[in-house]
Amino acid sequence: MKTNTKKTIKYYLKTALDHKISGFLMIFGIVGGEVMSVIVPLYFRDFFNILASGQSRDIITASLISILITIAILELAKWAFRRFATFSDVYFTAHVMFDLANHCFAYLHKNSFSYFENNFVGSLVKRVKWFVNASERIVDRVSWHILPLIVSITIITYVLFQANFWLGLAVFVWVIGFLLINWAFTKYKLKYDIAKSKAETATTRVLADTITNNVNVKLFNGYGRELNNFFKVVKKFRASQMLSWNLGNVMDSIQGFLMISLEIGTFYLAIRLWNKGVLTLGDFVLIQTYLITIFHRTWEFGRVIRDIYENLADAEEMTEILSTPHDILDVHGAKKLQVQKGEIEFSNVTFCYHKTRNVLKKFNLRVKAGEKLGLVGPSGAGKTTVIKLILRMHDLTKGQIIIDGQDISKVTQESLWQNVSLVPQDPILFHRTLMENIKYGKPNVTNEEVIKAAKAAHCHEFITEFQEGYNTYVGERGVKLSGGERQRVAIARAILRNAPILILDEATSSLDSESEMLIQDALDKLMKDKTVIVVAHRLSTIRKMDRIIIIDQKGILEEGKHSELSKKKDGVYKKLWKLQAGGFIN
Repeated sequence: MKTNTKKTIKYYLKTALDHKISGFLMIFGIVGGEVMSVIVPLYFRDFFNILASGQSRDIITASLISILITIAILELAKWAFRRFATFSDVYFTAHVMFDLANHCFAYLHKNSFSYFENNFVGSLVKRVKWFVNASERIVDRVSWHILPLIVSITIITYVLFQANFWLGLAVFVWVIGFLLINWAFTKYKLKYDIAKSKAETATTRVLADTITNNVNVKLFNGYGRELNNFFKVVKKFRASQMLSWNLGNVMDSIQGFLMISLEIGTFYLAIRLWNKGVLTLGDFVLIQTYLITIFHRTWEFGRVIRDIYENLADAEEMTEILSTPHDILDVHGAKKLQVQKGEIEFSNVTFCYHKTRNVLKKFNLRVKAGEKLGLVGPSGAGKTTVIKLILRMHDLTKGQIIIDGQDISKVTQESLWQNVSLVPQDPILFHRTLMENIKYGKPNVTNEEVIKAAKAAHCHEFITEFQEGYNTYVGERGVKLSGGERQRVAIARAILRNAPILILDEATSSLDSESEMLIQDALDKLMKDKTVIVVAHRLSTIRKMDRIIIIDQKGILEEGKHSELSKKKDGVYKKLWKLQAGGFIN
């Protein structure tokens, strides 16, 4: 059994043990019902023995009615046990699935930002869904198939041993051999089930990626290429699926042959024992009933074991996630970040992506409390990296980032994010109402406060034009809004949150000139009494900053106010300003 399979079982068992009482009641009901099922045929044996006894009809009738009443009582008891088990099962399974789903959600969202950048949404959703659903199917198969099999086979072999040693031994040896063959074959088949599960994940990943990029597929004439790509992954999945199914068919064929052998062999032995006066007519009825039970349970065993292993294979990918430590963790005893002033300092910061791509090297920067800092530089210079490191989206390779004298690697991530508001270049909204999206950073505010923030961000105007107003759903990732409208909603969210540190990453890049003018007024109010870092390519956005720094991969090239940098001879900023102001540099 693979390590991840064992870990999956441990996760399920640990969660199941949190609901021991309902689990025990379910097991009690199932065992009780199965015991009744195996006992009933013993009375039918007596029923037919009396029927063939040759006594007077009155005596036989009275005896048969007495046995029938006993059978009725046993059947009612079985019915009561089963109903007790099913209601307990509903409670137990639902609560186990609930806990597993919440655990997966909580653990998944504790992964770093880079983790989500490197994994497809569709693949992650599938892993959580399959992990939780697999638990339900495994509980069903273990409780309603494996457990009754153990109970019924144990009682049946005991009864047959009592009837005749060789009859009981023959059935016992056959059952053990049958189960061992199924077990061994299922373990052999597991690797092919895992391969099938991974192949199906690949199809989900490709499908989700192309649906997300459906516009690119159309506009860049990628339909044929993507169709061919999807054909390849589905073809691979089809091959692994067919192999897995055909292996199952092979085992079903072997099982069918073994069952025919047991039935013919057992009745041949029973005939010989009847000829010697050891067995009665009722024993033949009992043997046939028990054989049917054995066939039903053992046939299911092969299928059930295969299903369990397939379900474990389905759950493995999520188990890998749950077994992988989070990239970025709060240190032991981490305290909450206390921001009184909002001073930010980069001290000899070195950062490499994937340990190979060096972005920042011994980078030093001090942003004073309440200072408005503009950050300019070419693509790849590290502007976005600076922002990500402040938000601790990645851990530093070397150095420290300090906010008000506190190393951000030693404070809780939640408290860090609580004190920093980010307005990104391309805001992503939830498929929820505009009211919920604006409230997201500060959920306990009143609707009036939301409207006030929306007016300040100049998005109240377009929101009121919607038929549903603030109750309008914005679509997945906010696709029902234009880029500029999404930007203004993000700014409203930041205004409402009112964190002491504000980061604007191309916050006005999606706005037209008129909207930018309106937003600039809102941003001036938003930035008041805050430490602000503004990343911008459009230099008009940062003209009023207290300080502007220009960086490249070597570090800080220039710094100063707009009035200073725009006049610096042969300055990088001066060249950029002239270019954007309407001139062209020879």
